[in-house]
Amino acid sequence: MGLFGIPMEQLYMYTLLAAGALTVLCVFFGEVTEFKGIWPILNPIVILSFVTFGSAIGFLLETATEFNEWSILGIALLSAVLLDLLLYFLILLPVSSAATIHTEELLSGQVANVVIPIPVDGYGEVMFESYSGVISKPAAGYNNEAIAKDEKVIIVEVSEGTVYVQVYASLNMRKKEKWANGI
Repeated sequence: MGLFGIPMEQLYMYTLLAAGALTVLCVFFGEVTEFKGIWPILNPIVILSFVTFGSAIGFLLETATEFNEWSILGIALLSAVLLDLLLYFLILLPVSSAATIHTEELLSGQVANVVIPIPVDGYGEVMFESYSGVISKPAAGYNNEAIAKDEKVIIVEVSEGTVYVQVYASLNMRKKEKWANGI
């Protein structure tokens, strides 16, 4: 028997090849297909891995056993659900929560070096080290002041990908002045 006149083992193999190819594309172009909806388990990688697991198990059972088509389909779907949940909760979820990419909220308070001078009312560039490597960002003076190259600065605010910085020494001087004045 089969579906659409195609034997079931052949249908499982075509599905396996298509899902495997789409999974490889999603791995390479994952940023484009990233889905953060109500249910993160509906991520394209999770869905494609479900189809891949189901078709692979279905193909193996179809070629290696004498079970009927409906039994094989049921076993393949249940096995795919179990393997997909294990993949999601044991691999994908921990890896995504342990990502080493910086977020804009974590940049405030970082000390950086100016690599391209920041003019008055203009933009330059700062570079700082993070646990994920060396990062450079466009920067502007927090109070629209000019900041020279190789100056140490502190990131005060982040807005739309631009960091707003102040000279690190001037902040230390203000704190010392406040402390000396008893404030």
